Amino acid sequence: MPRVNVVILAGGLGSRLAEETEVRPKPMVEIGDRPILWHIMKHYAECGFNEFVVALGYKGDEIKKFFVDSLSLSGNLTVNLGDGTVDRHAADRDAWTVHLVDTGAETGTGGRVKRLAPWLGNEPFMLTYGDGVSNVDLRRLQSFHQSTGKLATVTAVRPPARFGGLVFGPGGGVSFIEKPQVGEGWINGGFMVLEPDVLGLIRDDQTSLEADVLEHLSQEGQLAGFAHEGFWQPMDTLRDVRYLRALWSDRTAPWVTWG
Repeated sequence: MPRVNVVILAGGLGSRLAEETEVRPKPMVEIGDRPILWHIMKHYAECGFNEFVVALGYKGDEIKKFFVDSLSLSGNLTVNLGDGTVDRHAADRDAWTVHLVDTGAETGTGGRVKRLAPWLGNEPFMLTYGDGVSNVDLRRLQSFHQSTGKLATVTAVRPPARFGGLVFGPGGGVSFIEKPQVGEGWINGGFMVLEPDVLGLIRDDQTSLEADVLEHLSQEGQLAGFAHEGFWQPMDTLRDVRYLRALWSDRTAPWVTWG
């Protein structure tokens, strides 16, 4: 089976989450003791996808430092102060290959993907955003995309409500539901599969993947939607961060597909 790269867009400003992103890029905001980017990658790796191309932009050095430090500081160390040697002992490490590519501070989402072309070869690749988690079955998504014969597939999800919901019961009583999924309507939840020919549709750095490329593909009948009724949650606001952290803390995080 040919190698499948996973592209993660991790270069945006994250301006709606300024409380967190003034000091670090949005993908580095932590859920538990690990950044959300790591959570996304763990899910892909659990489904057998272990090679990542991360498109960096705003504060990209912070993402580089995380991966370099995770290699050099994980596990137990023996430091010989006399000769300066450091012995690294066995540790549980993620067996991933991670390409960290600077794609510019002001580059559009499509432009970032275009800049990654030398790293992608001539094979289909997966792509998602560095600020949303899901339990979508990525193997089924890949197979679905192959079966359609189209140039691109997006995962269609039900958007979470901005506010808690109320469910009426007998006698006028109500039950409160925190952040329910909306009963109707679908949006692009990321977790896409793209054919290499899509790169030819990206004009320049300012091209938007969503408004320019995906809309064009939909008009040409070359865009498929993989319906995912399960868990999906973006991290756009401080409320979202608190929600994801609470799920992780309670050990009820639906996106944790790994053992």
